[in-house]
Amino acid sequence: MIQNAAVLGAGSWGTALAIALADRELDVVLYGNEQNVCDEINQSHSNKRYLPGVELPSNIKGSLDIAEAASREIILLVVPSQVARLVLKKLADAGPSRETIIVSCTKGLDPETGELMHELIAEFFPENPIAVLSGPSHAEEVASRMATLATIGSEDSAVAARVQEVFTLPWFRTYTSDDIVGIELGSVVKNIFAIAAGAADGLGLGDNAKAALVTRGLAEMTRLGVAIGGKEETFRGLSGIGDLIVTCYSLHSRNNRVGRMLGSGMTLAEAVAEMDQVAEGVPNAMNAHELSRKLGVRTPIIDQTYAVIHENKPPGQALRELLERNPRSEKE
Repeated sequence: MIQNAAVLGAGSWGTALAIALADRELDVVLYGNEQNVCDEINQSHSNKRYLPGVELPSNIKGSLDIAEAASREIILLVVPSQVARLVLKKLADAGPSRETIIVSCTKGLDPETGELMHELIAEFFPENPIAVLSGPSHAEEVASRMATLATIGSEDSAVAARVQEVFTLPWFRTYTSDDIVGIELGSVVKNIFAIAAGAADGLGLGDNAKAALVTRGLAEMTRLGVAIGGKEETFRGLSGIGDLIVTCYSLHSRNNRVGRMLGSGMTLAEAVAEMDQVAEGVPNAMNAHELSRKLGVRTPIIDQTYAVIHENKPPGQALRELLERNPRSEKE
């Protein structure tokens, strides 16, 4: 049984996962880059900036020293994808054991190479066991110990089982899968669809349009995921449609919030300025757009969301262009 763990990233999601690990009676180091956040974790057992009103277990220690994290049996990567390469380089320099399990909980692509997070981890730690964790799991609800289910992916079933054991709690249930590619791809593109869904809310389009957008978003997610080697059934699971639904419909979703602001007439700069955390769908829209073009996969919602975010296309115009496309079979 794993006795200790580290979480790289002291934002809301990282802190929520640290709570789950602590409830499993692991000794947890929560690594961050802000002195005041780490001091508050250690002195007040709280992280008011990212999870206000939540009391943290006493077996969570905040730390600015990545060497403390490197000494743990299992390490969770929970930093924004834009800085994942930098943090992994620091971790590699600290020299974790080759036996240490590294689990990606970051829902994004490496902006430098377009790699999925497990591929980026393998670049730095080719001999370490690697897994991913994803599913419909808003940090605010996990931190409140509300019922949550997620999927753990690893190409090694024994590794997946060890991580599953860690994330087995009365309120946190996990399933395993060997489709690490499909799980990660779903976690990336669902954020883009959440921005589109939020824009639909901001435009006042109603339930019909939003349900259609989520459904056709799932079709795009599946096409793109299968094209890069994922399994179709994965996108019908927790890390696919499950995460897509919660992100598109929940007010907890940062990506949905960005979309609502864009749909209501704000610029991207204004929307981002309103946020105190990263909305992964903003950079992911560019990466996924480029990936779909490279693979020749038809992704009209991703393309229009990319145009709204990165080419300043008005959301209303993007919607009209989606509706006015040539008719086709739903199977396509």
